[in-house]
Amino acid sequence: MDNRPIGFFDSGLGGLTSIPHMIKTLPNERIIFFGDTARTPYGSKSPGTIKLFAEQIGDFLVSEGVKMIVIACNTVSATALDTLRAKFPDIPVIGVISPTARVVANTCTPNDKVGIMATKVTVASGAYEKKIYEKNPYINTASIPCPALVPLIEEGIIDNEIMDLTLKYYLDDFIKKEMIDTLVLGCTHYPLIADNLRRLYPNIKIISSSKEVVEAIRIELEKTDAFASGSAEENKFFASDLSENFVKMIEKILGEDKASLNINFKNLDI
Repeated sequence: MDNRPIGFFDSGLGGLTSIPHMIKTLPNERIIFFGDTARTPYGSKSPGTIKLFAEQIGDFLVSEGVKMIVIACNTVSATALDTLRAKFPDIPVIGVISPTARVVANTCTPNDKVGIMATKVTVASGAYEKKIYEKNPYINTASIPCPALVPLIEEGIIDNEIMDLTLKYYLDDFIKKEMIDTLVLGCTHYPLIADNLRRLYPNIKIISSSKEVVEAIRIELEKTDAFASGSAEENKFFASDLSENFVKMIEKILGEDKASLNINFKNLDI
């Protein structure tokens, strides 16, 4: 047993979408979350800059005594996973791409056409295509960068015509041309617009990286016998810029669960 917390981080607030799945699946585990809201979005930054930011956040999480680091961000998973594993060899570091690729490989067939919507950096890395191919070389994939989505989501521009028009701008022709029947939400911000996607494209199957990473966490805890027995200590949510949007999104994402989390907000300069 290991009652140390699990550290999550994201380029902004998108990684929060993994937390409800974590609470439901592994309720005894304590969470420390860091959102780099001051420097978001990462999706248009250089790989070198992303690696630097990831190492800085990793140092903070390790200083908080975490037993595992979860990169709750597809962009960082695509560029800095190996960097963090090399820097912190004594604790597991888990990204979101491989667990999601495993679900795609196991649930889709050669008759399906899988579309991957993600940031520019994630698409340019080819990480999803590579991981899916490794696990099932018969799956057909196509990717599209959607750079405007994360800034809109970070600003809370979700349940309105602006978001719908932006999604249609990116996806209408892509889905038609590529004959997409399955969409991978290759950014942990995107579950926040899943309802928009289901309404606009009701016949499309959706796979979320935010959900799938929790199973990878469970497997790692089981492998190392590191499950927590439960702790009276609170979950903690940190941000490099504690904006009103960050607080609102925690409330939106966690919903009724937030009251039982004893959330501790704190600005953090890194």
